[in-house]
Amino acid sequence: MIPELGHFAAILGLASALGVAITAFWGAFNAQDSWANMAIRLAKLQFVVLAIAFLLLVASFLQDDFSVLYVANNSNTELPWYYKISAVWGAHEGSFLLWTLVTASWTLAVALRSKHLPLELHSYVLGSMGFLNTAFLTFMLASSNPFVRLVPNVPLQGADLNPVLQDPGLIIHPPMLYIGYIGFAVAFSFGIAALCTGKLDSAWARWTRPWVNAAWVFLTVGIALGSWWAYYELGWGGWWFWDPVENASFMPWLAGTALIHSLAATEKRGAFKNWTILLALLTFSLCLIGAFLVRSGVLTSVHAFAVDPQRGLFLLGILVVVTGGALYLYSVRASTIRSRIQYWGISRELLLLMNNALLVLAVVTIMLGTLYPLGYEWFTGGDTMSVGGPYFNRMFIPLMIVLSFFLALAPIARWKTTPKELIMRGLILLAGSAIVSLILPWIFWSSFNFGVSCALALALWIAITHVNSLWKQRHSLTMGNLGMATAHLGFAMAIVGVAVTSAFSLERDARLTPGQSLDVNGKTYELAEVTRSQGQNYIADQATFNVDGRLEMHPERRNYPIRQTITTEAAIKPGFFKDTYISLGEPIANGSWGVRIQEKPLVRWIWLGAFIMGAAAVVACLDKRYRRLSRRDLLAHATSQ
Repeated sequence: MIPELGHFAAILGLASALGVAITAFWGAFNAQDSWANMAIRLAKLQFVVLAIAFLLLVASFLQDDFSVLYVANNSNTELPWYYKISAVWGAHEGSFLLWTLVTASWTLAVALRSKHLPLELHSYVLGSMGFLNTAFLTFMLASSNPFVRLVPNVPLQGADLNPVLQDPGLIIHPPMLYIGYIGFAVAFSFGIAALCTGKLDSAWARWTRPWVNAAWVFLTVGIALGSWWAYYELGWGGWWFWDPVENASFMPWLAGTALIHSLAATEKRGAFKNWTILLALLTFSLCLIGAFLVRSGVLTSVHAFAVDPQRGLFLLGILVVVTGGALYLYSVRASTIRSRIQYWGISRELLLLMNNALLVLAVVTIMLGTLYPLGYEWFTGGDTMSVGGPYFNRMFIPLMIVLSFFLALAPIARWKTTPKELIMRGLILLAGSAIVSLILPWIFWSSFNFGVSCALALALWIAITHVNSLWKQRHSLTMGNLGMATAHLGFAMAIVGVAVTSAFSLERDARLTPGQSLDVNGKTYELAEVTRSQGQNYIADQATFNVDGRLEMHPERRNYPIRQTITTEAAIKPGFFKDTYISLGEPIANGSWGVRIQEKPLVRWIWLGAFIMGAAAVVACLDKRYRRLSRRDLLAHATSQ
């Protein structure tokens, strides 16, 4: 009965989403409050019934109801209860139900938090969100229903959750990504509303910015959690692999970052209006492209869902309709929204324009590297090729170096034009940062690396210019300016972490038997013993390493018998300045084991920088400008063209 109730609730969710779209658009066309209020009530109903559907699927997992096909394929009686809950979104069908619930949540948030907006704008935004979830729910119910029964041959035992996904990081990581992805659907809907009304002004940008910031927070944290999970769970010690599915989440993050900066120029100076709209449309379109790549079966990745091509065609259809329709509307209506601001010389507007250009160029670079192998395979009829780290690093890193240069100038630059003396002071600070950065690698790592020195110089320059700017504004500092500066400081910290851990990490692979030791960077790592232990649903070979006789570390090699899968659980001694990382490989003849020992300096600065950026965006959302609606805003928006 529970699966049938869940299925029925999902159908009600589809009807509610369609109702939101119809009533909201009708209210916008006819400027009728009653229809807009009906859309708000239907948004509440949509959220409630989809939350019920989701909770009923959770109940099916907790009750080990293997008569449900999705539960039978992704759970097991031996699976810990918390992994049974995360298994709900551990594969395609359940994760897409979560996707629709998140869409309903954002729709409800817009319905309740934006009622103060002009009726026409609010209705168009709600209608667009309702249309999107109608498409998503239609896809789920037509081809990806998580409530399908497996009768009459109900198994006594399930196939178990993919062991790679049996990790605390995977409990949090996918929901964060989905909240971020769908959050950009709100920006997309605001863009559609601006095109439909022909009104885009500073008030529109001010109303849109907190939604974009909120989505960006979740996507930033989600990507950081995914990187952290790959680091400690996959056993290879890396934090970014340029995997196609990693790229699928990174591209909308870059476009969303460009959108945040473009919105700032639109709000402050009325600049980049068409560009801002286009970025709002393309950012969410990139989220849909990511969903298609992950769920269509065209990619092979530890992150991807294995889905048949027919479902992929369905998703491709949604992508074409949503993105194609939005771009067509843009081509027809963009001429009604024009920026009349002119700017010359070095100014904050120019820096924001360069920032956006570099970020979009980075998106194009990553997209080419991600999609080219797929196109090559299609055109050659099956021949395969790969585009790996060397291509992405050579193309992406120079763009980020130039971006960092402009980022450091941001606090120095002024709107319209920047006095030459301010630019000269900034360049003097750059020279000082460069001198210090030439010395730091030699002091801390007894080595010189030009790339690391460049990264340190830019990061130090960013930190100095932004801290100096905050000090000057200390008596008139707004939450928005504080958030922006803090986000840039987090970016600088991540730059340092990426550069240092990439250049100065140490790695040693060895073959050890219990009692043998290995010296790495002045430390002695002794393999004391390897014992076998029994987990709840796995068998583990656990090694004990004595590090300099003072520290014990216990890497594991786990065997999940139901799935017949081997995973590596690294032992990590975390530190603010350096991680010690040990992974246990395969057993070798004569009782010896393959081991990998690594030292990763400043690797945690990467994730700490990302979390600082996310926290900074939260601070920016608290700016009081986003919590009030003045009569002047309404009047200006009503008369804008």
